[in-house]
Amino acid sequence: MTRQAQSRIKSNAKSSTKTANGATAVTVDEVDQSTDLRRWRLLDDRGRQTWHYLETDEEVKGWPQSTADKYFLGLPLNLPDLPPAKTPLASAKNVLSFLSKLQLAPGNWGCEYGGPMFLLPGLVVTWYVTETPIPAPFATEITRYLFARQNPKDGGWGLHIEAESSVFGTAMNYVVMRILGVSEEDQRMVKARGMLHQLGGAVNGPHWAKFWLSVLGVMEWDAVNPVPPDLWLLPDWVPIAPWRWWIHMRQVFLPMSFVYSKKFSYPLTPLTRRLREELYIQPYASIQFHSHRNTISPRDNYHPKTALLRTINWALVNIWNPYLRTEYIRKRAEDWAFDLIQREDENTDFADLGPVNGPMNTLACYIHDGAESYSVKRHRDRLHDFLWVKSEGMLMNGTNGVQTWDTSFVIQAVIEAGMAEDPKWREMLTKALEFLDDQQIRENVREQQICYRQQRKGAWAFSTKAQGYTVSDCTSEALKAVILLQRIPGFPAHISDERLKDAIDTLLTMQNASGGFSSYETQRGSEYMEYLNAAEVFGRIMIEYDYPECTTATVTALSLFTKHYPDYRAKEIARVKDAALKYIRRAQRADGSWYGSWGICFTYAGMFALESLASVGESYSNSERIRRACEFLLSKQMPDGGWGESYRSCETGVYTHHERSQVVQTCWACIGLMEAELPDRAPLEKALRMVVGRQGSMGQWEQEAIEGVFNKTCMISYPNYKFIFPIKALGMFAKRFGNLELL
Repeated sequence: MTRQAQSRIKSNAKSSTKTANGATAVTVDEVDQSTDLRRWRLLDDRGRQTWHYLETDEEVKGWPQSTADKYFLGLPLNLPDLPPAKTPLASAKNVLSFLSKLQLAPGNWGCEYGGPMFLLPGLVVTWYVTETPIPAPFATEITRYLFARQNPKDGGWGLHIEAESSVFGTAMNYVVMRILGVSEEDQRMVKARGMLHQLGGAVNGPHWAKFWLSVLGVMEWDAVNPVPPDLWLLPDWVPIAPWRWWIHMRQVFLPMSFVYSKKFSYPLTPLTRRLREELYIQPYASIQFHSHRNTISPRDNYHPKTALLRTINWALVNIWNPYLRTEYIRKRAEDWAFDLIQREDENTDFADLGPVNGPMNTLACYIHDGAESYSVKRHRDRLHDFLWVKSEGMLMNGTNGVQTWDTSFVIQAVIEAGMAEDPKWREMLTKALEFLDDQQIRENVREQQICYRQQRKGAWAFSTKAQGYTVSDCTSEALKAVILLQRIPGFPAHISDERLKDAIDTLLTMQNASGGFSSYETQRGSEYMEYLNAAEVFGRIMIEYDYPECTTATVTALSLFTKHYPDYRAKEIARVKDAALKYIRRAQRADGSWYGSWGICFTYAGMFALESLASVGESYSNSERIRRACEFLLSKQMPDGGWGESYRSCETGVYTHHERSQVVQTCWACIGLMEAELPDRAPLEKALRMVVGRQGSMGQWEQEAIEGVFNKTCMISYPNYKFIFPIKALGMFAKRFGNLELL
């Protein structure tokens, strides 16, 4: 074992032990006690958010903990109680008072973006095999979080925090625990191992699990279906060429294919030798791994491999790789794949698209450039951008944050509530505008076509400018926030007309032939590409799709822009809007609903669809489709007046009630109904009475069920939604019906 491996986990001498491979790690007792949460600090550098643990009292004194730090960590805030709210505006002012105290120095808001349980394993395995030191406080809090999110009944972990236990979640998070020093004899680990064995052991994991376990050296590469970088050599005109795939799919496939081609496995250690025995239901040496390329637990098999894909994989394993793949092809494919990896790193300053390809790119650079290279050192630093500390411990976010997205919605909510002109909120809103000013992307990437990147000049990303990926609805929502705020007297015009037009120019490039809008770029391939979906745990991942949410956001942005800039590209904008509206109308189901792909689910999409149709004059009084949409939402209202939709709706495509109403979804439904100009006030009043009744004494609401989703099966958290959308819903109600007493 190298010196680097032995010092992989930095620790305090008084609170450490040795892992099975000799690396220093936290003890289980320390895990149970957690770190001193009063020593954690969030640093937000122009939107880049990283957590730091202060070791000395001098550091603690020099860097006081902020209200936001305390809130994220679940520590006492010592804020005064506010007068109980009885009216919508009083409630909105109370929550805005609370939310304003969470604003970070650059003007944005932070929050966890957690939920998926397959992200931390990729990071921790990458740390292990690249011999990256893991700070002891990080190890402690990661372990504490995973124990907090362990299924209390069966001991396993699922695809996300509300999912049933699966092989993917259980095998990979068990491995994380063992790497971080938890004993296999810990009763919680015994229970987890029992669940894993009940599901058939790690050989029944999906493709991504088998990839990471092979990298770690606790599974053989024979169990992994092919991930050939050779596909990157296909001419662009070929229908299945990777540049046609959805951006997340191809940016994960890219480093995965490089690592697969290298067949990199970390040398065996005492720990990985033990894991070879713990993860399976038979002796490791007796397992014929090649026979398990297609074995998978039913709990993980959301999107079964097609017969076509199985045939292609067989041909790659048995014909292409051994007989036709020459050394020249192998080297050329690996070289081109690594060149594209380098371009991704360059275009994002090593932040990368997300927390899956980030660790994989790190590993690819480690293999190609070496442990001491700049690329590996920069990646090691950047990986911290994905980590978040909360009361339960340390998790891994689904991106490097939701900074731009949430900030745009906060501005819009305050304006919609009629509070933006109040001098009390001017400093907060000005700082938020300054953040959006700073985060607008001002140039396209170098050699855009070679990188297969969408135009991005003038756009906004989901998180930060450094991450740098155009997103249609993020650009639209930020554009709306800027136009609305800069039109209010007294606010500075930080973003010029020319820069607003740059945003429009990029949005106009993002429409699909259907009239709909996708997320990161236009649709480049056929939906038949799903026959090649090898991920198994996700659906609809191979290409970009039309999304009602992205389309509706773009329509409302174009409507607002043309109101203030009627002469700029007027004919093109009118043509794009017309096609988009036709798509939105087609996407409505017979029952009046729209399926949402980024939030849960029909409630979320319904809100945006009704807003977009309202922007072109459609309302309850003049549109049959609007009346159907309202009737659908009203049919789902629960006895307490609220709405509560389960994440199961996303998986099944059928509206499924949650066991109780949810504040966020109730506000979504109310916003949609008010955008539609529902004439009946009673259901809205009843709903918002429930919302105000749950408000805390400091103006806050407690976290309820998870709010977001991606790829149909994986849920993800948007904790600021419980502040943002109540402000908007309550303000809209007061403007339309008066500031009535609700309680």
